[in-house]
Amino acid sequence: MSDDVIVKDSNGTQLSDGDSVTLIKDLKVKGTSETLKRGTLVKNIHLTGSPGEIEANTKQVKGLVLKTEFVKKA
Repeated sequence: MSDDVIVKDSNGTQLSDGDSVTLIKDLKVKGTSETLKRGTLVKNIHLTGSPGEIEANTKQVKGLVLKTEFVKKA
């Protein structure tokens, strides 16, 4: 079995470590009062090993896990 998990954004474009993505929907961040707005650019993402999730840091929130269905490659 291969360790390579293919992670794709909402448009089906393959994502890799270090890519930048844009949010396609306003997202409320659980545990905080923050809302990340649609169109927010998130730089330098990290793959988690799960095909439906990526890790990212924004100015407001560090260590954020985003579902790939809410992002598109920038």
